[in-house]
Amino acid sequence: MTAVHASSESPSETRKFLVLLVGSIGVVYGDIGTSPLYAFREALRPFSDDGVQQQEVIGLISLMVWTLTIIVTFKYVLFLLRADNDGEGGTLSLLALLMKQTGSYMPILFFAGLIGSALFIGDAMITPALSVMSALEGMKLVTPAFTNYVLPLSAAVMVGLFAIQRKGTGAVAKFFGPITVVWFLAMAWGGLIHIGDDWTILQALNPINALWFITHAGWAGLIVLGAVFLTVTGAEALYADLGHFGRKPISVAWFMLVFPALALNYLGQGALVLGHPETIHSPFYLLYPDWALLPMVILATMATIIASQAVITGAFSLARQAVHLGFLPRLLITFTSETNTGQIYVPAVNILLFVGVIVLIFSFGNSESLATAYGISVTGAMVVTTLMSFQYLRSVWGWNTLAAAAVLLPLLVLESVFLAANLFKIHDGGWVPVLLALAIMVIMWTWTRGSRILREKTARNELPLESFIRSFEKSAHPPATVPGMAVFLTSHGDTTPAVLLHNIKHNHVLHQKNVILTVRTSDKPYVSDDHRATITPISDRFSKLELCFGFMEQPNVSKALAICKKRTELKFEIMNTSFYIGRRTLIADPNSDLPRWQDRLYIALSGLGIDPSDHFRLPANRVVEIGEQVAV
Repeated sequence: MTAVHASSESPSETRKFLVLLVGSIGVVYGDIGTSPLYAFREALRPFSDDGVQQQEVIGLISLMVWTLTIIVTFKYVLFLLRADNDGEGGTLSLLALLMKQTGSYMPILFFAGLIGSALFIGDAMITPALSVMSALEGMKLVTPAFTNYVLPLSAAVMVGLFAIQRKGTGAVAKFFGPITVVWFLAMAWGGLIHIGDDWTILQALNPINALWFITHAGWAGLIVLGAVFLTVTGAEALYADLGHFGRKPISVAWFMLVFPALALNYLGQGALVLGHPETIHSPFYLLYPDWALLPMVILATMATIIASQAVITGAFSLARQAVHLGFLPRLLITFTSETNTGQIYVPAVNILLFVGVIVLIFSFGNSESLATAYGISVTGAMVVTTLMSFQYLRSVWGWNTLAAAAVLLPLLVLESVFLAANLFKIHDGGWVPVLLALAIMVIMWTWTRGSRILREKTARNELPLESFIRSFEKSAHPPATVPGMAVFLTSHGDTTPAVLLHNIKHNHVLHQKNVILTVRTSDKPYVSDDHRATITPISDRFSKLELCFGFMEQPNVSKALAICKKRTELKFEIMNTSFYIGRRTLIADPNSDLPRWQDRLYIALSGLGIDPSDHFRLPANRVVEIGEQVAV
C-alpha cells in the first residue's frame, strides 16, 4: 500500500518541482541572464583602440567564466542557499537571523545590513535602465534609423513596466519562466555556432589563463575587472528569492541550464572576436545570423523586462522586511495575489524606482555610459554579504574564527579586488550608485535612530500597567463602565497605553472588558497560528494580548483575533469591540538628540507611514483615534 501511495504522489511532486524550476529560471536568473548583452563588450573597451590580442581575449573569457564559477556557484549556490532564516534568504533576512544569535557585534551587523539593503535598492534602479537600453540598442544593427528612438522606447517600456505593478504580476509571471528558458537556449545556441571560429577559445576553461590576465594586463586590466564583474550581476537574487522557490529548484536550474548557457555564450563571443576582430563593438548580437537578429532583439527586450521585474519585486520584498524590522516607516503595502503572499506592491518604492530609472536613462543616454556606474552597487552588496556570512559561520554553524576565515577570506579578497576596480569608475558615473546607497542608508539610519529616541522619550512619562490597574481598583470615583470590549494598541505591553489614559481623562468611561494589545515582529519569516497569540489575564477587566507576526507577513489583527476567539476563553465579538489607537503628531524639538536636519527628516518620514488601522488590518468602522503632539 505504501508503494502505491508513493507512486501516485510522485507525478504531482515532479510537476510541482518542474513549476518551481521553470519559475526560478525566470525570476531568479532573469538579471544575471542579461549580462552577456553588455559584459564582454564593456570588458573589451579598454583594449579596442590598439587591437585585442589572442591571449587577452582568452584570459578575459577565462576570468569571466571562473568569476561565475567561484562567486555564483561556490558562494551562492553551494553555500549561501544553505544559510537561510527558516527558508528565507536575502541581506535583511540574514541580518534578522544574526541579530537573534549575536549581541556583541550588533552595531556592525546593523550597519552592514543597512549598507547591503541600500546597495540593493541602487541596483534595482540601475538594472532596468541598463538592461532595457542594452537590448533596444540592438535595433541599431537592424537599421540605423532606430538610433534616435532607443531612449524614448526605453522610457516607454519603463512607463509600462512600472504602471502594471499595481495590478500585480501573477498573470504575467507564469510566462516569465518559459520565455527566459528560451532566452538561455538561444544564448547557448549563439555561442555554440561560433566556438568553431577559433577553437583556441577553449583554453579559457583553464583558470591559469584567468590568473595570467590579472597579472599581465597592467593598469588596463584593473579597469577591466570592473566590467568583468558585470557577469555576476543579479547573483544576489539567488539568495533573496530563496523563500519563493527553495534551494533545490534554484540549484538545479543553475547547473542544468543557466551556467552552461552563460559559459557557452561567453566562449562563443570570445571565439567570434578572435575570428572576426571587427565584431568587437557588438559581439553579442553579431553571434546571430541576419535573419535571427530582429527576433533576438525582441527576445532580449522581453528578457530584460523580466530581469527588471525581478529586481523590482525584490525591492518590494526588501522594503516589507525593512518595515517589519523597524528600518522604515509603515509604508503602504498591498497584496496583488490571493494565494501568493510574495506578490506585493509598495507604491512609495515603485515611485522611487520609476523616477530613478527615468533619470538614469536620460542622464546617461546609452548603456555604455551607464555600465560604468553599475558594478559598484553589485560588488558592494556582495562584500557585505560575505562579511555577514563570516559571522553566520561562527554564530549559527558553530565554526571557529580560523576555519571561517580560511573559507571566506579568499572570496572576500577576490570581491574586494573587484570592488576596488569598480571604485576607479567613480568619476565616470560610479558616484551614482554610491550617492543612491548613501541616501537610502541615511533614511533607514534616521528612521531607526529617531524611533529609538522617540521610544525613550515617551517611556519617561509612561505608567506601569499593573500600578494603573491597582490605583483604578482602589479609586473612590472610578470612571463610568460601558458595555463591550475595548482593545488598546501599544508598543509596550507592560506600560499603560497613552490612548487609554486620554480616553479616561477626556471621556470619563472604561469598557467592561479591556485588552492591552501589543503587535510584535518575529525574527522568523513566518509564525504559525499556534504561536500567533499570547494572552495574559491581569484582572477581571484587564488582559494583555501579544500577537506575533513573521517579518515576511503582513500583520492582520482582525484575522488573528478570530483565531483567538476559537482557541481561548477571551471572546472577541468585532461588532462589540472598539479599537483605540493613538495618533502622534511630531513637532521639532530644539533640544533634540538628533541634529536639526535629521530631526526634520525623521518628522518628514513619519508622514509617509500609513494609518495604523490599515497597517494592522483593523475593521474601519470600529476604530477610535485619539491624537497627541510629541516633540522629538
